[in-house]
Amino acid sequence: MSQDIRNLEPLPLWNHFADLNAVPRPSKKEERVIAFMKQFGENLGLETIVDEVGNVIVKKPATAGMENRKTIVLQSHLDMVHQKNNDTVFDFDTQGIDMYIDEDWVRAKGTTLGADNGIGVATIMAVLASKEIEHPAIEALFTIDEETGMTGAMGLKGGLLTGDILLNLDTEEDDEIDIGCAGGVDVTAVAEYDDEDTPDGSVAYTITVKGLKGGHSGMDIHKGLGNANKIMNRLLFNGFDNFGLQISTINGGSLRNAIPRESVANVIIAKMYDESFVFDMLPVVNDIKAEFATTEPNLEIIFEKHETLPEKVMPAMAQYYLVRALYTAHNGVYRMSADFNDLVETSNNIAKVTVGNGKLQIQCLTRSSVETSKFDLANSLRSAFELMGCEVDFSGSYPGWTPNPNSSILKVLDELYEKQNGQKANVVACHAGLECGILGTNYPDMEMISFGPTIRGAHSPEERVSISSVQKYWKFFIEILKNIPVK
Repeated sequence: MSQDIRNLEPLPLWNHFADLNAVPRPSKKEERVIAFMKQFGENLGLETIVDEVGNVIVKKPATAGMENRKTIVLQSHLDMVHQKNNDTVFDFDTQGIDMYIDEDWVRAKGTTLGADNGIGVATIMAVLASKEIEHPAIEALFTIDEETGMTGAMGLKGGLLTGDILLNLDTEEDDEIDIGCAGGVDVTAVAEYDDEDTPDGSVAYTITVKGLKGGHSGMDIHKGLGNANKIMNRLLFNGFDNFGLQISTINGGSLRNAIPRESVANVIIAKMYDESFVFDMLPVVNDIKAEFATTEPNLEIIFEKHETLPEKVMPAMAQYYLVRALYTAHNGVYRMSADFNDLVETSNNIAKVTVGNGKLQIQCLTRSSVETSKFDLANSLRSAFELMGCEVDFSGSYPGWTPNPNSSILKVLDELYEKQNGQKANVVACHAGLECGILGTNYPDMEMISFGPTIRGAHSPEERVSISSVQKYWKFFIEILKNIPVK
């Protein structure tokens, strides 16, 4: 199927995207794609640097007649979110992405596509390899681990780059020009408990929440999508209060930056409730499905009875505090921006909940374009989890990107977009975590801007990129290179 992608226009971009997606590149495991990109630069005879954290920098001189233009940094990240459907057999560590064309979309079979940010990487590769495209001096910056910690951007030292303007190719709406973004912090709560033997006279059930859309925990957080961990907790809360349900294990969600689509809990109830349990839980199930009927039409909540009992369960008091803390913990939009219309300022994603073998862990990603608001919400979560006896850690904090509506490169993009499309672009800030804010800490004088083609369903197996939008974006990108301001 991937071979079909190579026949799409613009050929250079899609061919490099196909080459890139043949290389396994999940976040935190970028060794192969780093080597791939290093070899790519060296094979072109270009100066190629791999810094101490694994970022790859490839430098290409200006084409004839463009030497007097400002040097530009073209930046995208090498890693991709590795998500798959439960019924998809796929190993992100060893396999390339299996792509196919669906009308105007390029998709992947049962997994994330990696268009975020592979289309940006492929764009830069196409320019580096081209002998026809006009451009000023280029410093191509391929960062690592953007999706799970931004450690590449954080580890990039000052002095490696000399560019005046940074073009970040990681925006997911082709009619938007981004000039700002949210920062984030990882909130992790952990605790241990003394699990106890499963009582005699118990019946085992597995509760499964699945069929949710999931998505990007920044860009999609305002859509009112279901969070599998919050839905599961609601079921466990009701089951505990009404039937004395006890938890053996919970496994919900996966990555902090992905809205959780699935959760599975193994539980027990007393045999005396066996005949009524599923029937009496139906009103709760139906209420949840009714609430999410519009946003999550494929939501499934399944109760399965098992003959084999778990050996251990969570004590009632520990469970009491867990389900109430998760009920208390905020999920979703916390505050809208007062400065930008329809922009989420602060949010939280309860991304992953794991319980079993005497240990529990809750992982969240809190985002905000206002640093004080980010830590206000993080401290709210910390309070809820500490009250239940957890140790709470804040890690991986990164700053937002403060908008500069007066930058010279914004004027260039704004005018070019209107000239090409007959209407103005939307100049916005976004709730995703772009790397510009972090890169700006070591390069404070560098002008930065972000744009890209239309991508839907990022961070989920529904991820797809519009073919016609890529063509529009490529045309825009080529014109931008020709119109970089003089030094």
